[in-house]
Amino acid sequence: MNSTQLFHFHTITEYHRAAGLPKPAHPLISLVHMEDLNRPLVEGPFSIVYDFYSISMKRMKNVKFKYGQQASDFDEGVLFFMSPGQVFGMEIEKGSVMHRPEGWMILIHPDFLWSTPLAKTIKQYEFFYYSVYEALYLSDKEETMLTTITQNIEQEYHANIDKFSQSVIIAQLELLLTYSERFYQRQFITRKIANHEILTKLEHLLTTYFNNGDLAQKGLPSVTYIAENLNISPGYLSGLLKSLTGQNTQQHLHNKLIELAKEKLSTTNLSISEIAYELGFEHLQSFSKLFKTKTSFSPLEFRHSFN
Repeated sequence: MNSTQLFHFHTITEYHRAAGLPKPAHPLISLVHMEDLNRPLVEGPFSIVYDFYSISMKRMKNVKFKYGQQASDFDEGVLFFMSPGQVFGMEIEKGSVMHRPEGWMILIHPDFLWSTPLAKTIKQYEFFYYSVYEALYLSDKEETMLTTITQNIEQEYHANIDKFSQSVIIAQLELLLTYSERFYQRQFITRKIANHEILTKLEHLLTTYFNNGDLAQKGLPSVTYIAENLNISPGYLSGLLKSLTGQNTQQHLHNKLIELAKEKLSTTNLSISEIAYELGFEHLQSFSKLFKTKTSFSPLEFRHSFN
């Protein structure tokens, strides 16, 4: 029996290299044409975790997909969304041959979105979360419409980059997501939500905790606190996250914290010290050290990159 291998890609460049693709024209956004994939990552079942967003329109015959712990139903070719840290699994059906895939996949690193409204609003699209696992089936007309948008994005980042490039690409991404939301509402007016209870409750718990000021008053929630609120043991929680994302609970919390820090650094005028306090750090040095460890930039360097 083949064991499932886990691949964790921190950058879009890493994914291009592993898939046998040329170096991306832009390090933070890329449109991959599925027919250009030169080799499978591995023989046998495998799972992928990205540290960036992906939006895919794929057709892959004789292949079964898994999203988190839920079996996905998009084998015939549909639109599919992933957020950073989520797990996508794939396995060729027994006795079948994997055919060359068709379609496209757009990869967007979160850093491309910082300082733009989409950095916040992208989190409002529920099709990026584990709680939605149904495939979004597209009509030919809808597929053509979305493919045209991705081609516009590709053309823009391949052109000479200027001060308007990011705004143009962000506008196209927002259009793509708006159409996707319309198509989801059309298809899933009466859809059933896959109830991956622990992950759904975890995200709700952390969002509430981070948004209601508890970070400044109480600091980062402990693993024990989270586990108790989810009615599971700390060991089970960390084991679940490790199996799904390759990260333990503490790493998951730190990534959430850095995401919030980037948002505050790029969209507010708060000082570095004020941001550190709001995020629950008693000492500025502790915040700066964690931020640099996770991003390779100091908080001030990250902020200056948007000026």
